Amino acid sequence: MTTIADVRPYGAATGRLVLPAEDRSLGALDPAWVTGLLADAGFLLFRGFRTGLEEFTSFVKAHSSRITLDPARSFHGGAVAQKVDAGTGAVGLHLENGNSPFGPDLTWFLCEKAAASGSRTTVCDGYRVWDAASDTARAVFGVKDIMYSRRVEEAKWKAFVCHQTEGRKDPDDITFADMKELVGGNVSTTLQLNDDGSLHYAYRTGAVRPTLFGSRLSWANSVFGPSYNYEAPRITFADGTDIPEELLTEFRRITAELTEELDWQDGDVALIDNTRVMHGRREILDTDRTIYNALSYLDPALLSAARDGRTQG
Repeated sequence: MTTIADVRPYGAATGRLVLPAEDRSLGALDPAWVTGLLADAGFLLFRGFRTGLEEFTSFVKAHSSRITLDPARSFHGGAVAQKVDAGTGAVGLHLENGNSPFGPDLTWFLCEKAAASGSRTTVCDGYRVWDAASDTARAVFGVKDIMYSRRVEEAKWKAFVCHQTEGRKDPDDITFADMKELVGGNVSTTLQLNDDGSLHYAYRTGAVRPTLFGSRLSWANSVFGPSYNYEAPRITFADGTDIPEELLTEFRRITAELTEELDWQDGDVALIDNTRVMHGRREILDTDRTIYNALSYLDPALLSAARDGRTQG
């Protein structure tokens, strides 16, 4: 398959704008080429292609081994696209599902209709954040994991298990054993079933960690992220102690300085490495906008090809 695209810089760092050179079909783009481009760029913005829910769905599936969903969001376009509906306020930088053990590899967006003002999606490359961190911050977060812990209502965790297991059981038939099976041997996560049927989980992970495409460390997490559809998690170090405010202040400053914006146009599609680049949103000033979201795991064959290409390069 031939690559038919014009690639240009987007933003102040490694992000890329992908424009059609001849064929305006997203399907004309070789998934291995797209994956290799993402490995270097961290995020891609596709503009000027023929897009719609059907084309978007096909594009996501062409790169993915599995689609994952947030059952608290409204569904569109079958089993791939979901409406972005987290109110109108600004949304802090985060990884999708980064405060749980179920973070996807890739985050996708389709802008069907752009707002006239505000609501730009923000992106922040965790590579750049970690490179800019002080020696003190690097010494702490380089060795100390963080912990997200929270309560999830019964209906929500059962719906989540249902979708993660592709509807093997109806939500009413889901049990705590099904949730434990989904977590499996993940020693970073502990689960507790409460008397009211709700679930409490604690998830241990690094605030800084290697990414999907290599061993370079990225400060990529959901420490500053939202909890629009769920109870806000408690975020501490893994030993339960509070993260010092001076360290949080440092990373608020760094991320604010390094945050870039996706200035949406109608028909734009964005692809973000969800293990490296955090995203958020500016306040929505014009509610006449339509943006869809999809989450997926990268096809292992594409991942191997991208890693091999970077090693050989």
